[in-house]
Amino acid sequence: MTERIREFLKNRKDDGPCLVLDLDVVRDNYNAFAKCLPDTRVYYAVKANPQPEILALLTKLGSCFDVASISETEAVLAAGCTPDRISYGNTIKKEREIAAAYRLGVTMFAVDCEAEVDKVARAAPGSRVICRIHCDGTGAEWPLSRKFGCEPEFATDILEHAQKSGLIAHGISFHVGSQQHNVEAWDRALASTAAIFRACAERGINLAMVNLGGGFPAKYLRKTPKLESYGKAIFRSLRRHFGNRLPETIVEPGRGLVGNAGMIEAEVVLIAKRSPEDDTRWVYLDIGKFHGLAETIGESIRYPIRTRRDRDETGPCIVAGPTCDSVDVLYEKTLYPLPVSLAIGDKVLIEATGAYTSTYSSVGFNGYPPLKSYVLDTSVAAMAA
Repeated sequence: MTERIREFLKNRKDDGPCLVLDLDVVRDNYNAFAKCLPDTRVYYAVKANPQPEILALLTKLGSCFDVASISETEAVLAAGCTPDRISYGNTIKKEREIAAAYRLGVTMFAVDCEAEVDKVARAAPGSRVICRIHCDGTGAEWPLSRKFGCEPEFATDILEHAQKSGLIAHGISFHVGSQQHNVEAWDRALASTAAIFRACAERGINLAMVNLGGGFPAKYLRKTPKLESYGKAIFRSLRRHFGNRLPETIVEPGRGLVGNAGMIEAEVVLIAKRSPEDDTRWVYLDIGKFHGLAETIGESIRYPIRTRRDRDETGPCIVAGPTCDSVDVLYEKTLYPLPVSLAIGDKVLIEATGAYTSTYSSVGFNGYPPLKSYVLDTSVAAMAA
């Protein structure tokens, strides 16, 4: 927790759970990516946290942006970014959405099948397309499914179809899974990518870009490698598979840029036991899966939970949200150790929640309002979002 967040929470008067995010941490994280991947452009994954203050800061720092909708595109442009710094990375788009983005000046789109190529060709003629391939997400806490990406052997046909349709076959993209702990996870995907580059060259198609995706972790309970380790491993793989003819590269960090910049303050609503003999307590918070903590599904992401009683003896707990839905349980499969002295009304701090929380918050399930967000900047004490 930064000193600014600590001071803000000390003086906070309103009620209910809230996310507080420190822009200085975002700035430091962006600079770290620029240093550790110096020849790779950063395209911030807007879906991680689209707060206007974050977008404005990253625009000033020189970041580019990965968007997944027209609303995200408009938000990035409103922050002062120019459309040539935007990649429309969602491979599932309505044709009218492609046309709308094209009218706004966006000319780089992700595809993963010929049908999507056809939509881009009709709605955004002459645009650059990047074909997304499926890759193994082993090592990721939040692995991605087969929903996105073609099998690598089909990518060359898709890109040739794009070229014949009047588009520019620009490159390949992949994603090794969110919160990826294996620094070598990019190697296998880059081997497939290099093979596609060679196959395309044989057909007279000269690809230029590799989108390395996201996957760079935030620090939760599990220890993660340093960002420098990822940068070195990726560069080694690029040299191994491309030799001296390195392609243009971009990355799409979301969690890695904003995850550790935010913290949620919540409150204990109830502590209960299901029988006198049961040592396991149920701890209910005023925030749950429907209010921003959706990534606890399958207990994939285990957030650090801090209390003012952390020096006391701990005991096993099931942690749940406040709603009337039985799936609103955060941690049950692996019990969470919390202080035995924890009491109803106590505040808890859920760390590293700057990414994929406020955007996952519902608009009013069970009548609970969306997660309130505050962004702290050097020049502004606190701005309610």
